[in-house]
This record gives sequence, C-alpha cells and structure tokens, in this order.
Amino acid sequence: MRALLGFLSAMALLGPSWASAQMLPHRAEYTLRLGAAANAPRVGTAVQDLNRDCDGWRMEREIKGELAVTPSLKMNVVSRLDSEEATAGDLFRFQTQLSQNGSARKTQGMVQRDGDALSAEIDSANGASYLALPEPTFLPVSWIKHLIHKLRAGSAPFAGFLFDAEGTRDAFMVDVRRTELKALRRRPPADKPIVIDGESWPVFLAFSRRTDSPEKPLFTMTAQLYESGVVDRLTVDAHVAIVTADLQSLQMHDVPACARH
Repeated sequence: MRALLGFLSAMALLGPSWASAQMLPHRAEYTLRLGAAANAPRVGTAVQDLNRDCDGWRMEREIKGELAVTPSLKMNVVSRLDSEEATAGDLFRFQTQLSQNGSARKTQGMVQRDGDALSAEIDSANGASYLALPEPTFLPVSWIKHLIHKLRAGSAPFAGFLFDAEGTRDAFMVDVRRTELKALRRRPPADKPIVIDGESWPVFLAFSRRTDSPEKPLFTMTAQLYESGVVDRLTVDAHVAIVTADLQSLQMHDVPACARH
C-alpha cells in the first residue's frame, strides 16, 4: 500500500502545463509493472485524459492494479480522479474514488486561493475537513508550469509544495533536480516505441511530508518529462517496492481556439 500511495501521489506529475504554446491536451495510456527490471510483471494500467477549454483544464485519470498480498491473496485496486483547474491557478475542484476488492471510498474537495492564503476543503467518509496549505503550494497545472519553466531555464535543484488530491490530500514537499538520461530506466524491449515531439528532460523528484525532514523522503521518482506535458519511463521507488509506468499509446486532442492567443 505504501508503494501504491507513492505511485498515486507521483502521478500528479502527469499533468498539463501552461508553460508554452506547445502544450497539447492529450490522452495517454500506460502499463504498470512491479519492479524496475525489463521483465518485471505487469500489475496494472493507467489512463489519463487531459482536455482544455477557455476556462481551464479537465483531468480524468484511472489507475487499475492487482497486488499480490500473499501467494493466495490478491488485492484489486482501482483509483479514479476527476478534476478541474481554473486558468488562473487559483481554484481546483476534484473528486476521487479508491476501490479495494470492490469496496469504494469517495472523496471530493476544493482548493481555493483567497488573497495570499490557500486552503483546501475536503469531504470524505470521515467527514468534512479544512486545511490551510503552506505558501507557495502549487496545484497540478501550476506545478508543471513551474517545473518546466525551471528545467527550460537550466535552473539548479529547486523545491516546492505540491497538493496531492489522490494520496494524502495534503501538500508534499518536492525536491526536484535534472538528472542524466542514463539514470532513467530503459523502456521494456517488448514495448513498441512511442514518438513524442518536443524538448524533454530527465528528472529526479523526492517527495516528503511537509512536516518531515526532506532528507528522508517517503518516495522518489525519475521520469522523462516533455514540454508538451507528456511523461514516459516513470519509476516510483517507495523503498518497500518499485512501481513503473511506460507509455503505450498517445492521442493528441484539438486545442481550443482561445488557447492559441
């Protein structure tokens, strides 16, 4: 479950970017494997659909997996996210559903900026809660915008807070640095190659709870991040297990006319 939490939280990276006009809405499908070896067993799939209109982004994501708890006991997990983020980056609405062996838990919430303050209102099976978020906390779209801007500028390692709607529903401290291409895991040779246009960067990210020491992250991640917002060769290391995601298909959506100006 710790590996699953880490993967769900790290999937926040698979979000859109307002960094340039080259960002394109798209639908991406991934194969999930347990372990970093080329022959690691497949344990699930992930599908993310990003659409854009003149008001902002709509993100739909579904992750399905089957985890073997013991040789005779398996756990089927399905995580779904449906979210909207305003163009200005000051409002984020989300609904999540996590199902384990058919038992579902639903959560909905809203993150909103009021002046210099950013807060989250969350309604789950445990009741309603209110959370003040540290500054600056990035939402999924604004986070990727910030990340790509820093990478394009060749900045030194940097850090920031990222709101996690699917895992902890709190802000993670994320330390980011550009790494070397050879540090990324190779795509499994059996997977067909996927052509992705645009500039890209190999990145390393370390995720820590905002109350913990950043020197002891809960999990780390490496990935190839493209300026279009597409991600490939993702590896999440949660210490107790490694989960990987490799792009299997990519469909680009039309860009609304309002976004071309």
